[in-house]
Amino acid sequence: MDNHSLQTLVEELSLTYFKRPFKHLALFNSRLRTTGGRYLLRSHNIEINRKYYEAYGKEELVGIIKHELCHYHLHLEGQGYQHRDQDFKQLLSLVGAPRYCSPLEGETKKIQLLHQYICTVCNTSYNRKRKVNIIRFVCGKCRGKLKEMK
Repeated sequence: MDNHSLQTLVEELSLTYFKRPFKHLALFNSRLRTTGGRYLLRSHNIEINRKYYEAYGKEELVGIIKHELCHYHLHLEGQGYQHRDQDFKQLLSLVGAPRYCSPLEGETKKIQLLHQYICTVCNTSYNRKRKVNIIRFVCGKCRGKLKEMK
């Protein structure tokens, strides 16, 4: 599938499910890594991750497009277009679009904990990516001193 056939598919889905035309660009963006697609607020274009089409096929691609079209149409109408907005959630369920796309193999983020701290008073442990200044910061539960674990 190329950008031209993607544009045609997006226009068809917009008319079918939303009864409104899609008047901007839809294209594949190979730089997207952790998301299936995105709606650009300034240009109103939609970018789709080609890896999701290659991994899961047209059905997943249609779901991603419907999700991004929800952002598109709600934003242009001045309604709540963000994931947390009730308008967005209602439109997603109305058109049968997924809220999240399926995870890609090998693309999951591995959270690496580099620093572990423990309170010397209540023994509460804290895991952090960044180093914490233990002179300045204290335990959030009892305000006790923190000690770094090796």
